Amino acid sequence: MHRKFIALIVATAVIVTGISASKARAADAKDILGGLAAIAIVGAALHHYSKQERRERKQAITRAPRLEYNKPSRRYPRVRPLPDRVARYDLPRRCLRTYDNYSNSRPLLGPNCLSKYYKHAKKLPSQCEVGFWNGKKVKRAYEPACLRQHGYRVVY
Repeated sequence: MHRKFIALIVATAVIVTGISASKARAADAKDILGGLAAIAIVGAALHHYSKQERRERKQAITRAPRLEYNKPSRRYPRVRPLPDRVARYDLPRRCLRTYDNYSNSRPLLGPNCLSKYYKHAKKLPSQCEVGFWNGKKVKRAYEPACLRQHGYRVVY
């Protein structure tokens, strides 16, 4: 924006100088055309320079790879994914389920679902793992409240 403004001021100064000098000398049409040609050459050079600069700036911009769940919409701008060091604390909501023999009102996070949809499932704190008898064998699951105390959260 500033460069365009400065270029406009310089071009205007050159035009005014050329016109006033030609009037002072009572120059002929050749001098006026020569001045206009010089102005056109300077303008073309400035235009070419700004076009090249824009192209270089465009190439310098790097973009994150597009993810499935971040499809661009017309209403909202594209959302960038969280860095891995932050996203690893986000547990998938689809793994929350209630078990009849544990509690009908308190959901747990199933370990099979977590290992399928959460790549850091092996790193979950072992003290948050609960075991309960389902009538045939001991089932294992993770307590969301305990995981929340360790910094994890259930999202998406």
